Amino acid sequence: MSQPAYKRILLKLSGEALMGDDAYGINQEVVSGIVRDVVEVTRLGVEIGIVIGGGNIFRGMAGAASGMDRATADYMGMLATVMNAMALADAFRAAGVNARVQSALRIDQVVEPYIRGKAIRYLEEGRVVIFGAGTGNPFFTTDTAAALRGSEIGADIVLKATKVDGIYTADPKKDPAATRFQRISFDEAIARNLAVMDATAFALCRDQRLPINVFSLFKSGALKRVVMGEDEGTLVYC
Repeated sequence: MSQPAYKRILLKLSGEALMGDDAYGINQEVVSGIVRDVVEVTRLGVEIGIVIGGGNIFRGMAGAASGMDRATADYMGMLATVMNAMALADAFRAAGVNARVQSALRIDQVVEPYIRGKAIRYLEEGRVVIFGAGTGNPFFTTDTAAALRGSEIGADIVLKATKVDGIYTADPKKDPAATRFQRISFDEAIARNLAVMDATAFALCRDQRLPINVFSLFKSGALKRVVMGEDEGTLVYC
């Protein structure tokens, strides 16, 4: 295809992806690589919203597992996602791209609050919009935030960037015979009990008829190939 297959996308990034080979925190080299890939896609005229996790700084479920109140732990995790969003926006600024951070929690001194209409206007103006603080509610993951924001902004697809290059019949690290699905329906993914996203996020995408593509964040040029409609990752369709 000579033209992008999608006009507006929602890119889901895990916080852990920002660590690179570090034990925790934000690896600037990894962030710069992500920004380069996204900038390449924006130059095709594609509008991009990003939802980012916070697991490189704090994971709410891990805090809850160690005895912390779950709601408190989740709110701490939301703050971690805002830190990641700010770091990502700064990297876009350094690359000469206008990016805006919108947070589901009010932190007006550092980022603006999430306002759907304003986010859509930013996208139409060619800015990258980074959504922080998940959904703003405890007990919901950033996968669910990606499904929710993708639905709200009218994205054509949710792109989930992971460490593996798609969805496999089994764990490819444990089973050398595992094969990658090129395409799979929501119903088949449910029947096979494939861990694409958490159940709430997956159900929301299915109900809103919002397809998902799972691809490798660390595969050179993968994001552009997905956007161009090439055989990259695994497409989950309605």
